[in-house]
Amino acid sequence: MTDGLRLAVSTLTVLPVRAGRWDRPTAAVAMSLAPLVGAMLGVILAGVSEGLRALGSPVLVAAAVTVAAAALLTRGLHLDGLADTVDALGSYKSGADALTIMKKSDIGPFGVAAIAMTLLIQSAALAGAGALTVITAWATGRLAITIACRKGVHAARPEGLGALVASTVPLPIVLTAAGLVAALAAAATPGRPWQGPVTVACTSFAVVFLVRHCVRRFGGVTGDVLGAAVEVATTLALIGLTLSAPTG
Repeated sequence: MTDGLRLAVSTLTVLPVRAGRWDRPTAAVAMSLAPLVGAMLGVILAGVSEGLRALGSPVLVAAAVTVAAAALLTRGLHLDGLADTVDALGSYKSGADALTIMKKSDIGPFGVAAIAMTLLIQSAALAGAGALTVITAWATGRLAITIACRKGVHAARPEGLGALVASTVPLPIVLTAAGLVAALAAAATPGRPWQGPVTVACTSFAVVFLVRHCVRRFGGVTGDVLGAAVEVATTLALIGLTLSAPTG
């Protein structure tokens, strides 16, 4: 368990934690604990957001700085994975050709647009988000990793991060993690306690659809696909959690 938590923190953040064991059993624990690491990141980011607001920063500025801090705390790996995945999907190629596109160091127009829209939407949503909403959104984003690494979802390559973590998390663990994040989401929307769990459920289904589509196109998941799933899930969670009740 300790090795798994250390691997999760060292893989998903820039925090100075040295990984211990590096094998599939440890990876299974690490990917199962990904939502916990997301919640930890959310606490830090909520502190950034609330701290800037307390100092008198405009809400949009505080939101943009918080999004930038999120990228720094994760080395920008998830944004890079999003760009590479969208570029590969946008090429309409599949199999080895698509994987080759994903491995290129440059970013194409699809990837640039995906990053720009993601950062814009996240910043706009964070402008109306409270601390618990931020924590929940980042936990939901990392829940996407647990979902994408569930049993039966295989890696696209025989090497790399995808090969280490793919198909390591049993379905009962996935459901348990989703349930815990949904409970946190309910607390984040106290006036409408159904809104948080519904958001987590819809986001989870979107991740399942994205992963299935990537498996069809690429032959399995890669580290880039996991990064794309994180950013898509975080963005959808922020949108769903900050929806206001209809007026009039």
